[in-house]
Amino acid sequence: MIKAEIIADSLNGATGARLTTFVLEFPRIVLAEFNTHRVLSRNSASSRAIPFNKMLERVSSDPFIPIKFMKEHTGMQGNEFFESQNAIAILKGNWLKARDSAIEQAKNLSEFGLTKQIVNRLLEPFMWHRVIATATDWQNYFALRAHEAAEIHIADLAEKMLGAYNTSSPKELDVGEWHIPFGDRFDEARVRELLFDLGPAPSEDDKIDIESLKVKIATARCARISYFNFEGQDDYSADVKLHDRLKKLGHWSPFEHCAVAGNVGRNSSTGNFNGFIQYRKQFQGENKTDSRVK
Repeated sequence: MIKAEIIADSLNGATGARLTTFVLEFPRIVLAEFNTHRVLSRNSASSRAIPFNKMLERVSSDPFIPIKFMKEHTGMQGNEFFESQNAIAILKGNWLKARDSAIEQAKNLSEFGLTKQIVNRLLEPFMWHRVIATATDWQNYFALRAHEAAEIHIADLAEKMLGAYNTSSPKELDVGEWHIPFGDRFDEARVRELLFDLGPAPSEDDKIDIESLKVKIATARCARISYFNFEGQDDYSADVKLHDRLKKLGHWSPFEHCAVAGNVGRNSSTGNFNGFIQYRKQFQGENKTDSRVK
């Protein structure tokens, strides 16, 4: 169940920088380790946002179970695993008993009226987690995580990501062209139709307006990961409305995955990418200030 899929892979023809977006699925227990890699832009499923009944169904029908059971050891990483089928069966059984206990207590709390923001946390050790992650600098991540000293689940994830990265052929972009996650999946005719509905009819070669609308749709799709669902109702108009609402509220992290190729390195005006300028950086005031800070 640990999965890694590349949904957008771009090469800046002017600078040679490569920008890659993954959709990942991995055990919730390694999310903290994944999040230590600061050059990655990421959004992920939220225990606060997903309805309790949906979380309950996933943990009941498809719980995370360790891929191997490591024996007790000193230090952070061991190298001995239980190998007998009898021992593995006992360990799996006890793991699932712990899952069942967590489900029972979560149900009790939910029926009492406690918010899903708290109740869902009890289920997290048994959850699969979905993340969208975008970066130009993946080598440090691969060097640390696709390694025998890494925790076994994040190592398995990183190996799958490295394999996908090394076999993917990035699309070469000219300066000014956009890296758009999910963009290749959009229906061009429907995007053009929505553009017509939103304003003056575009010309047949109005690539800039079409690309701009795709960026908005893709940004909304990246935001939907909070609900564990990228595609939503496949309603482009609803995606644009979500994009506009996120912009108004100042929820900028989903705006970091789309990026335009430029003659730039990494600096405060481009975000955490090399050779690409994040969509987020096109908005004035995207980094909020707070008058309470002295």
